[in-house]
Amino acid sequence: MSWLPELQHYVLLATALFFIGLIGVLTRRNAIVIFMSIELMLNAANLCFVAFSRYLGSPVGHLFSFMVMVVAACEVAVGLAIIVLIFRERRSVNVDDVNIMRW
Repeated sequence: MSWLPELQHYVLLATALFFIGLIGVLTRRNAIVIFMSIELMLNAANLCFVAFSRYLGSPVGHLFSFMVMVVAACEVAVGLAIIVLIFRERRSVNVDDVNIMRW
């Protein structure tokens, strides 16, 4: 199976995706873009789980990846509901404009 990329290629791709997501979380102020960046980071972790699972010949990484996808779906549902409620209240999804603790 020489046509398959090696493990290091998958890890390098996952690292690049993770850092792109991290830069998005740290630099963007739009809450929806921040959620998309978090999803990119979670998908990078999934890629590592699946790559190592295939490399080691164990299905455990696939199970962890499935669980991460379930948690990510729940996070998106709850997070987008919160963003919609904040937008209705404040008319902005900019995280700098949102201060829930202040009356």
